[in-house]
Amino acid sequence: MNGEIKSKRCSRCKRHLPRGAFAGNRSPSDGLQAYCRECAAEYYRQRQEARGRTARVEVLVTEGHKRCPQCELAKPHSEWERNRTSSDGWASYCRVCRAERNRVSYFKRKYGLSPVELKALVAEQAGVCCICLSALPEHVDHCHETGRVRGVLCFSCNAALGQFKDRPDVMRRAAAYVEGNAWKPTLVAPGVYQLPS
Repeated sequence: MNGEIKSKRCSRCKRHLPRGAFAGNRSPSDGLQAYCRECAAEYYRQRQEARGRTARVEVLVTEGHKRCPQCELAKPHSEWERNRTSSDGWASYCRVCRAERNRVSYFKRKYGLSPVELKALVAEQAGVCCICLSALPEHVDHCHETGRVRGVLCFSCNAALGQFKDRPDVMRRAAAYVEGNAWKPTLVAPGVYQLPS
């Protein structure tokens, strides 16, 4: 468009500013917001304060860095994941904070446990796995039928319960086998086995 206007007047501060000082808006004929970016930010801040909320303060960071709102540190882009849908092309939170947020969300969604409740559960177990009593508990164990949380186990013990399909009879036979007790079934009829008592 050859006759495109190079500047626009902000309807709030009444200054004539270049088009780049205004955010886009498809509704008006010129395709720009009525307020300049500075006035729009100030207006937003005032509206938030009127509602009893606090508006996030913009913090300037160096080129190639982004500030994480959770840990409040400016980190290089190498510590962020890409996100095409965001305005700057990077995720909202750094990798470390995002992983922590996902972990908290997972435990809340799957088991109904908040971080405080999970820490309390581990503390009740004296900070060790309920089964082996030596390894660090990192995996929440639950009943697959009822969904009830039973405790927090180490990876090996949690995997073992999964391999035994949470069947106590199989676990008892496995314990007897490890202890050296004879447990081999006796063939009584074709396809029918009798287990030792």
